[in-house]
Amino acid sequence: MSKKKSSIWQFMGANVLLALLLVVIAIGSLLLWLRVYTQHGVEVSVPNIVGLYRWEAQEVLAADGLNIDVIDSTFSSKVPLGTVVEQNPQAGNHVKHGRHIYVIVNASFKPQVPLPDLHDISYRQAVATLKALNISVEDVRYEPSEYKDIVLDVLQDEQPLTVGQRLEEGSSVVLIIGRGKGTEKVETPELRGKNLQEVRAALLGRYLTVGLVEYDDEVTEENRDSFMVFQQIPEAGEKIIEGNRVDIKMTKDFDKILHSGLEDGEDDFF
Repeated sequence: MSKKKSSIWQFMGANVLLALLLVVIAIGSLLLWLRVYTQHGVEVSVPNIVGLYRWEAQEVLAADGLNIDVIDSTFSSKVPLGTVVEQNPQAGNHVKHGRHIYVIVNASFKPQVPLPDLHDISYRQAVATLKALNISVEDVRYEPSEYKDIVLDVLQDEQPLTVGQRLEEGSSVVLIIGRGKGTEKVETPELRGKNLQEVRAALLGRYLTVGLVEYDDEVTEENRDSFMVFQQIPEAGEKIIEGNRVDIKMTKDFDKILHSGLEDGEDDFF
């Protein structure tokens, strides 16, 4: 082999070795980068965050390089509101830095339910309806009424409740129940200009109840409180037996209230 050919082979061999060396270096660098990037083999023990408030759990996880991810909420009266009730992965498992810990938290507020219309239904039916909504009956009070054992009103904190008003689950109410007519006569109160809630309160104060209710326009749960009495039977000042009903007509027209009176006549009522 000539000296020239030997030099060429030596040059090519050196280039091949250099190329192989570069490939080895590149692969080694890539593996080292991946090891650092993925923090291969670097793990932490998942702390127990059940029972902690969400912000407390977030701080505990962040100290270990972990993240929190709330995936759902529930409600339990047995644990504080807003605390973690379940976590995944569970405490003690080993995970990599940056891992998300998925949690379920107890709701920050108690669920609420709308109050159904309980007026003029039986006491037993009202209790069953409330029980299905997780509302208990704290007390029962009896007032004179035209019929026995029917619901006259529903109170909470001594205030009458309206249909559709939202109550916290687990709360309690007071039921005003009819015990039949009394024997004493009472004076019918003036109801003109009052909404239905005010009418119920005024009549109960005289041991009377709401009778027929007629609206002169379409009524919804949203606009019910804007209707006011413009006519009543019996009229204000008349004396009737305790427990009797008072029929009313309702309107949103203020002029109708101002100009209403006895001229309509009882025969035109309903």
